[in-house]
Order: sequence, then C-alpha cells, then structure tokens
Amino acid sequence: MEMKLMGCWSLIVFGLVVMVLNNACPANGVTCQGALMTLMPCEPYLVGSGPGTPAVPCCAGVQTLVSEASSTEIRRSLCECLKKAAAGMKIDPGRLKAMPEYCKVSMPVPLDPAVDCSKVPLF
Repeated sequence: MEMKLMGCWSLIVFGLVVMVLNNACPANGVTCQGALMTLMPCEPYLVGSGPGTPAVPCCAGVQTLVSEASSTEIRRSLCECLKKAAAGMKIDPGRLKAMPEYCKVSMPVPLDPAVDCSKVPLF
C-alpha cells in the first residue's frame, strides 16, 4: 500500500514539474502555474464547498496577485490564465464577484468568466 502511495505522489510531483516547465513563460516573473498555485486556497470558497467567505490564505493569495499585476501585459496574461482555469471548474459567480469585498482588495480586472481579456484596463 505504501509503495502505491509513493508511486502516486511521484507521478503527481512529476506532472506538476512538467506543467510548471510548460507554463514557465513569465510575464515579469508571474507564471500561470504560479498564479494558480497562489489561488489554490480559494477553490473551496469559489466552488461553494467551503464556508461562505474566503479563508485567510485565499485572501492573501488574491492580494499577492493584485500586487503582482502591475502592468497591462501581466493583467491580460493573468486574465487569460484564470479564465482558462475557471472554465474547468464550476465556480459560483456570486462568490467570485463578492471575493474582492471580502478580501478587501481592489481588482484591476473584472471578476467575470466572460470578460474579454484583450480589453483589460490599461491602468
């Protein structure tokens, strides 16, 4: 049983390394994979399986990404990354839109899965 578990973990780690290397096209140091890992604590809240408010680690991740989204290029890149990731999840749109208020952050990009990332604000 332990051998099977070790094999599974090795496979998972290998898969993560491959994904990181494939997504290692940073926009000023921010990669898609890094952004997704930063926001991983938000998943239970966003899909509705967690509490009605985001957890502290989720808000810390959101604040980190907001501070890293310092240029139009980075914001558009992150927008595309998050939009693709959200397509594979059943995100509660109401929770997504409420997240900035709960986390006390001003989002430079609208939190809407239907946003046109090419029109992300230039500020």
